[in-house]
Amino acid sequence: MSQKNKLLVSTRKGLVVYEYNSHNKWNYSGVHFLGFPVSMAYVDNSNNTWWACLDHGHWGSKLHKSSDEGKSWQEVNTPKYPEGEEVKEGVPASLNYLWAMTSVKSGNSTHLFIGTEPGGLFKSVDDGDTFNLVRGLWDHPSRKHQWFGGGRDHPGIHSIVIDPSNNDHIFVAISCAGVFETTDGGTTWNPKNHGLKADFLPDPNSEIGQDPHLLVACQSNIEVMWQQNHCGIFRTTDGGNNWKDISDKTGEANFGFAIAADPVNEKMAWVVPAISDQIRVAVDNSLCVCRTQDGGRTWETFRNGLPQGQSFDITYRHALSQDEETLVFGTTTGNLYISNDYGETWNCLNHNLPMIHCVEFV
Repeated sequence: MSQKNKLLVSTRKGLVVYEYNSHNKWNYSGVHFLGFPVSMAYVDNSNNTWWACLDHGHWGSKLHKSSDEGKSWQEVNTPKYPEGEEVKEGVPASLNYLWAMTSVKSGNSTHLFIGTEPGGLFKSVDDGDTFNLVRGLWDHPSRKHQWFGGGRDHPGIHSIVIDPSNNDHIFVAISCAGVFETTDGGTTWNPKNHGLKADFLPDPNSEIGQDPHLLVACQSNIEVMWQQNHCGIFRTTDGGNNWKDISDKTGEANFGFAIAADPVNEKMAWVVPAISDQIRVAVDNSLCVCRTQDGGRTWETFRNGLPQGQSFDITYRHALSQDEETLVFGTTTGNLYISNDYGETWNCLNHNLPMIHCVEFV
């Protein structure tokens, strides 16, 4: 049984909640923000605050929080780019999308970080009442001329990794720019992309312009990080100084968006593969999950309980999550699957959800 007993599923038409009951079953509990796109939900475990990021399209991004597990919600001010800031010369910077969220306990307060499109990282030290742009990253000399959009209009920060032993040590991943690291709380940032490949650039080995799809870390050893990348799957064991391509060149584990890393076992991770950037559907129209237990030297492919031969599903960046032996992933066609044995066998919780953007255990 998973230690966490709620599951938040962010979809194109609302935030769907499931609960784990005494009969060892996950049951539908309800929906919040019915009819509205929820780009992601995040839970601050230090105070059990639920956060919901909404993408209203014409009306823009909205941010809500709940201190009572969704019984009531409070809308708070979204991060705002300072007047006069530009994405690039002549293009004003304004919030397009809330794409990543994490928090860290600092003394008696909680510091909240939000990654956005067009490439700004924002920080709050007052539980989301106010947000300030992290200037050190925004003012990085590479940003205006070497960062660009990867599937969206502008660059976007979709991954934030904080060292559990040092709040000032933070990594972010940006599409398209790459992985950047700060060791001084955000004042200075350095790219960490040696060994990555960007076959869409004139120089595939360029340190700036790489396209990580998602960056995750092993919480027991922050030096070990994984990324599902536009050009394969990569792993580092030295805090991003060197990346190694661990894709399965003869199997399914190669292109995709989502990746989950075990928080204790630094050699274990999972991906949900797709064919390619040009053909974003399940490999051979057959949904599968791939797992490595040796740091990417070999991959196992699991299909039990997943549709074979007629699946068009792919899984977005934040739509795969793990809690001990339990894994869950959602797809672009509204299917939600769960495994209780580290991804070896799967059951479907729902075939009829809207497009799924994010899943989060609580």
